[in-house]
Order: sequence, then structure tokens, then C-alpha cells
Amino acid sequence: MDIYSVIEKAKKSGKIEKGTNEVTKAIERETAKLVVYAKDVEPKEIVQHLPVLCKEKNIPCVEADSKQKLGISAGLPVSTSSVVIVDAGDAESELAAFK
Repeated sequence: MDIYSVIEKAKKSGKIEKGTNEVTKAIERETAKLVVYAKDVEPKEIVQHLPVLCKEKNIPCVEADSKQKLGISAGLPVSTSSVVIVDAGDAESELAAFK
């Protein structure tokens, strides 16, 4: 099961947030279940703090290969730098693989 299909499943049955600002807020509020950020983001500083914050809060963090694919899986017509799963919904079992 790839990360993109987990995001799609969580979007349909649970709750996700899109964009680095929303993702950062979810981490700080400790509502994040899984953080995914794209490795092809320019400049890197936009998402550089996410893995560090996740490590501090003990939240699983995954690097995806494409911001375009990340945007599509989040249901956006544009690319996105990062996505957070707040409520996994039906993707709960898949989420366990990333912990």
C-alpha cells in the first residue's frame, strides 16, 4: 500500500489537512496521526521543519517523492508541499504500517 492511496482513503473516510501551515498547526496541537511531505519542494526550507517537529512530538513522518502526486491524492487540482492525516477513518489499519 503506497502513501498516496492511504491519503486518498483517509480523505474519503476521515479527515486530512493540506499545506505546510495547516500541517504545522496539526503537529503542534498533537492532532496529527501521520505527516507526509514532498521531497521535490523548492525551496527545501518550506518543509524542512516538519520531520524535526514530528520527531519531537513522536508523530510518524513520511517523505513522498512528488508534490504533484501528493496534491492529487489530497483531492487538489494543484500540487501541495505537505499533508497531514488528522483522522484516518478506514485507513487506520494502513496507518499502523508507518508507525
